[in-house]
Amino acid sequence: MATVSAILAASYPSLMRGAYPDDLLARALPRITSANSTLLESGTYYLAEAEDGAAAGCGGWSYRPPEADSREEGIAHIRHFATHADWTGKGVGRAIFDRCEADAAAAGFTRFTCYSSLNGEGFYAALGFRRVREIAVPLSRNLLFPSILMVRDIAP
Repeated sequence: MATVSAILAASYPSLMRGAYPDDLLARALPRITSANSTLLESGTYYLAEAEDGAAAGCGGWSYRPPEADSREEGIAHIRHFATHADWTGKGVGRAIFDRCEADAAAAGFTRFTCYSSLNGEGFYAALGFRRVREIAVPLSRNLLFPSILMVRDIAP
């Protein structure tokens, strides 16, 4: 759990700066840079390591959306992707996504949804996701985080 939180803390502040106002990041980062224990224990969340064992990235998928207790038939949800700032642009995120897609397809899912950060839209678009609409993801009762709902069919 500490390793994933360390990747999130090394990735999100630098990559999100410029896409969000500083005051919003100051409130949101403590929430979004903490690893989600339920997600980590799900068996569908992955950690990528470099040859020397250093943590390079993380990400996964879930059977239901982050804010819901129920699931939609055939739809899986991409969750909490991050690449350590030292590893961006080196294929780490794509490798994790490829693992997510293979496992979700094997489990019978046919479509992914994703709540992309504003700065993450290009990454997901490069993976074949398409923008549906802008959304506000609730991080707490008084904190909404501007995001983008994106979708992509899962390759069989």
